[in-house]
Amino acid sequence: MSIRNSLLKSWHKPNYVTVLLWPLSVLYRVLFAANRCLYQCGLKSVYRAPVPVIVVGNVSVGGTGKTPLVIYLVELLTAQGFKPGVISRGYHSQAHAGPLLVSPQTPVQQAGDEPALIVRRTGVPLCIDSNRKAAIECLLDNHDINVVISDDGLQHFALQRDIEICLLDQTSPMLNEHLLPAGPFREPLMRASSCDIVVHHGGSEEQGITMQLEATSPSPLVTATSAEGAEFNASQPFVAVAGIGNPDRFFNTCREYGFTFESKPFPDHHQFSKSDIDFGDRIVLMTEKDAVKCQEFADARHWYLPVSAKLSTGFDEQVIALLTKVVS
Repeated sequence: MSIRNSLLKSWHKPNYVTVLLWPLSVLYRVLFAANRCLYQCGLKSVYRAPVPVIVVGNVSVGGTGKTPLVIYLVELLTAQGFKPGVISRGYHSQAHAGPLLVSPQTPVQQAGDEPALIVRRTGVPLCIDSNRKAAIECLLDNHDINVVISDDGLQHFALQRDIEICLLDQTSPMLNEHLLPAGPFREPLMRASSCDIVVHHGGSEEQGITMQLEATSPSPLVTATSAEGAEFNASQPFVAVAGIGNPDRFFNTCREYGFTFESKPFPDHHQFSKSDIDFGDRIVLMTEKDAVKCQEFADARHWYLPVSAKLSTGFDEQVIALLTKVVS
């Protein structure tokens, strides 16, 4: 087993790797707390945007479903008459230094998979930059927006936020609650309780606000496929491909549909090549986030499964109430 796989396994369930890395986790906790204290005490500067800022983040590494939740928020706020804009660090993007405004025509290699997906689904103004202040100012200079949604950034204390939404993944609960690197957590789990809204992805009603991902029918990557009358044949075995933080979530969704398939997981944010999705004559079904990276070299064999976030009753009202209070 590789070092990487041993580490990932220890993040889900403590083992000897956890014990070996525990001293580094203690050091991480001390340094992280000290850094946060410097911002809270005013010894490090904090940027306050001239418009409300909503941060959507989590306390652990890996995929928790932030992208579908950000898309949901964009659509919710737009429907309520707000003019949202989104900022993102643009993880794994190949953008040059400085803010980059992402449009539906921006190459995925430049934008990154998640920003590209958000823009293509919603058309929202979106800017990527590791400097979140620069990203916000770029949005304000180029678009008419009155609220900013930060895709991730719960631990980015240099940015003042008005609303914090923490997403916890209950679809793949972790038994290891240690901080990095002995465990998967960026902050202690109790940090979630200080956020304005906690969303339990895949959780039960007893936990409070929950989010489920609802899939629709598979769609072709090559739009001409539909015009030719082709349909996704779910009765024959196919290859399911997922390069996301929690690939088992996608595979479980496929199983819920009753599909028969061979699973092919890839690392999160994997930069796909044509050979990665070439399985001869076999049909390939992938996530929508992976599909935006495979569009250029896809053909009639390649399909994706669109998903949308469904939030439990009360989420919309809480967000709008908090935002209304901020702007009043």
